Amino acid sequence: MRKPRIDGQETRRNLLMAAGEIFAKKGFRDATIAEICRQAKANVAAANYHFGSKESLYVESWRFAFEKSLNAYPPNGGVSLNAPAEDQLRGRIRAIMRRIIDPQSYELDIFYKEMANPTGLLAGAVQQSIEPIFRGFSAIIRELLGKQPDEKQIRLCLMSIQAQCFGPLMRERRRKMASSDPLPSNPDWDLDDLETLVDHVTRFSLAGILATRSQMENMTHGEHV
Repeated sequence: MRKPRIDGQETRRNLLMAAGEIFAKKGFRDATIAEICRQAKANVAAANYHFGSKESLYVESWRFAFEKSLNAYPPNGGVSLNAPAEDQLRGRIRAIMRRIIDPQSYELDIFYKEMANPTGLLAGAVQQSIEPIFRGFSAIIRELLGKQPDEKQIRLCLMSIQAQCFGPLMRERRRKMASSDPLPSNPDWDLDDLETLVDHVTRFSLAGILATRSQMENMTHGEHV
């Protein structure tokens, strides 16, 4: 009886997983197809068959890592679209932070390496993947800001929230990536501490959004006086 053939989809997945980890550690230029294939227990011919080039594998490995991260931590943070906007905001903030502290969120490390040493290869994939999340987050901020908010104010609020989420946690993540020790299989951050940070950023952000709303309403009122 013939042995069953290796599942092509399994080989492709193994290559994507290995590529994500290696690109996250080394960046596009220092990673090699040979090293990725060794880790994936696949041959170079299989990599060429499934992806055609190192550039294609790079983009697809980022996309694969991103989708895996979103499956683990949905952008809404598990909060219903019917929930109050304040609760939805908290869910979005929690989801971002959970992704950042997860050592298996390789898309963040790949993107950081890309920013440090740009290839331009990820621009299209990142924009396509991030845009729906951006729209969902912006809709919540728009609701909190009230009627007909200025799109510039929405972007500024979103920028401030993202900075609070990424600032402290990404610094620690980058420090670990720069060390000789591999990332642990489990997050170092205590989830209770993370919830404290989620609460703080949510309160701080809501206060800023409400202050912006008040300022916009006062300006509108002044125009009609």
